[in-house]
Amino acid sequence: MSKEELLSLSSNSLFVAFILLLIAIIPIGLAVKSKGKMFGKVGLILTYIAFTLQLVYFVLRWIAVDHAPVSNMYEFMTFFGIMLTGSYLIIHFLYKQIVVGLFTIPVSLIILGYGSVFTKEVSPLVPSLQSHWLTIHVMTVAFSSAILSISFATGIIYLLRTLDVSKFSIRTFALEFVMYCLVVVIGFIGVGTYFNLAADKIEVHFENVQEKEETAVYTMKPLIVTKDAVTSSGEQVGVLQITNKIDAKKLNSIVWAFIAGTILYAVIVLIARRPLIVLLKPLTNRVQPALIDEITYRAVVIGFPLFALGGLLFAMIWAQIAWSRYWGWDPKEVWALITFLFYAAFLHLRLSKGWEGERTAWLAIVGFGIIVFNQVFVNLVIAGLHSYA
Repeated sequence: MSKEELLSLSSNSLFVAFILLLIAIIPIGLAVKSKGKMFGKVGLILTYIAFTLQLVYFVLRWIAVDHAPVSNMYEFMTFFGIMLTGSYLIIHFLYKQIVVGLFTIPVSLIILGYGSVFTKEVSPLVPSLQSHWLTIHVMTVAFSSAILSISFATGIIYLLRTLDVSKFSIRTFALEFVMYCLVVVIGFIGVGTYFNLAADKIEVHFENVQEKEETAVYTMKPLIVTKDAVTSSGEQVGVLQITNKIDAKKLNSIVWAFIAGTILYAVIVLIARRPLIVLLKPLTNRVQPALIDEITYRAVVIGFPLFALGGLLFAMIWAQIAWSRYWGWDPKEVWALITFLFYAAFLHLRLSKGWEGERTAWLAIVGFGIIVFNQVFVNLVIAGLHSYA
């Protein structure tokens, strides 16, 4: 089988898996509201089949590109989404809580959809990526981040179950803001897909931070560009010009995400005539808060040491091989350390200070925000050694 055929089969497997997960939400949602077990079994079977097809995608793409497919944003975010599906299946095997899937699978689909916006093209690895330690480091980080993300889903479930979402408060506002942020990502997927299919690409020329001429190809209409940037014909573009220390093209994508996401959120709320958290709360009526709190804690207990290995120890070994130093205060390295310290504090407060229940749920949500900031914003906007991602 040729390389192109393998890549095509790989992509088709991932697409079918995406559709199956989308369908699985329906019986899982019915299982949450029903006393019978049939809907739950159907949802789980679909999820297991989808996860198997996701693994088929990963293996076939690995064979086709001849290295672990985790070297760019498309591959990493896709693997992250796959590991989140697998993490849910592990948690369900241990705790038999189908409601966790109702909140985890949509997050996995959002991550997979987000990854699909980026280029799927296969390109040769730069020298710093040609290391087995990169594979070990990235795959461990993705798996540990996925397990930690389970605590985000269960944290939301706990808060929806225990908070009185019909009354306005700082806590209900914060929880609604979390829902808004998820909708923003969905908006980004939609607007990214639209521009990829319907709009022409625009080449923008500018001077980079090394004072050399550089060209960026904008898929989305350029609203934000680097200072003094022009098109191939010499025309100025963009609404806002920024310093070349920030990747203007990627920041432009984030701005479009918030524009599209805000419009989508406003449409949903106007049609429903109520906040999203009010719509979702009935799905948690049969939840046992103490058990969900326990799952949140256990997910962090499992994910934290794995992140310490992948995000710090394995990363430092790879950094020594790639750049001849274990630590260099690159933005990505700094935020990996911040993530590690946050979850260390999480466990300290849980075990020593008795922070349980609602406090644990909020910490889990903040932790997921740090993970997303590290994997998305730092990769896309802040210039550093990890900008190739």
